[in-house]
Amino acid sequence: MKTSTKELIQYSTASMMVLSGIILTFVCFFMKGDVTNGVLWYMAQALSFTGGVFGISIYFRTKLGESENRIREYINEKIKEQ
Repeated sequence: MKTSTKELIQYSTASMMVLSGIILTFVCFFMKGDVTNGVLWYMAQALSFTGGVFGISIYFRTKLGESENRIREYINEKIKEQ
């Protein structure tokens, strides 16, 4: 299955968001010795965004697949009845 440009952009931004959060957290820890609240907030937002992108995408693909299967079953039943 090919991924569309929209999905490619979603996945790349989500991956870059998590990567930037991880880098920012490590830099803050090694520069100051602890992680500040702002950095933790940024990392939480990055994880929320990434979870949303991947979770919503998987959820809709699953529901779309279930709907397609129901439609196919319905059509096959109608064909068998005739």
